[in-house]
Amino acid sequence: MLKSSLRSLALAFMLVTLSGCGIIDMIYLPPPEDTAQELFESGNEAMSEKNYVRAVEMYTKLRDAYPFSPYTLEAELALADAYYLDEEYVLAAEAYKDFESMHPRNEAIPYVLYQTGMSLLGQFRSIDRATTEVQEAYNVFSRLKETYPDSPYAKDADEKMARCRKIMAEHELYIADVFWHMKQYGPAWRRYRFIMANFGDVPEVADHAQEKAQAAYLHYREEEANDRRERREGSWRDWFRWL
Repeated sequence: MLKSSLRSLALAFMLVTLSGCGIIDMIYLPPPEDTAQELFESGNEAMSEKNYVRAVEMYTKLRDAYPFSPYTLEAELALADAYYLDEEYVLAAEAYKDFESMHPRNEAIPYVLYQTGMSLLGQFRSIDRATTEVQEAYNVFSRLKETYPDSPYAKDADEKMARCRKIMAEHELYIADVFWHMKQYGPAWRRYRFIMANFGDVPEVADHAQEKAQAAYLHYREEEANDRRERREGSWRDWFRWL
């Protein structure tokens, strides 16, 4: 009887101890990590819900935690898409470039180049800003067209390249007009001539620049004539003052 009671107490003690360990584990041990597949599916679900911040979080976690998973390659491209759809164009361009650098022979490269160009073009804000990213976008679209001429994405490259060229031309025209309004006719004339020489493929801008160049040149020559006359008259006054 006594032995039976002792065995019962020992069994109860073991059960309580094991149960306590389970409770402690639940409280203090970290939860098991999501698998690569679970992270990928969570990212895709967030994308379908247009929760791009959540998608970025899931794809980034997958990329960092499981760099050799078969889901990682798709997640890297999806990460760039999530940035693009969230209009985070700087981060999108970087992510697409990283994908191309790491997987240069991947079949998705024509799409990646197209999206890289679109991300760079998306960074353009107004013609009074530098057009460095627009020039880079033009170069990327050009490379897409030359390297993958049969790609469906290359078919749209001509229109995007023309858009880039128009932005760059309008930026140059803006600078020339600033000189014009400041009555700096010499620099304005030279800038208008630069547009005529380099942006003939944007006729609406080049034609306007030609008209303004003629007017700027006349003002410029008039200023030069006035300067020469003032210098000449000044030298005569100085000579008579000396006498």
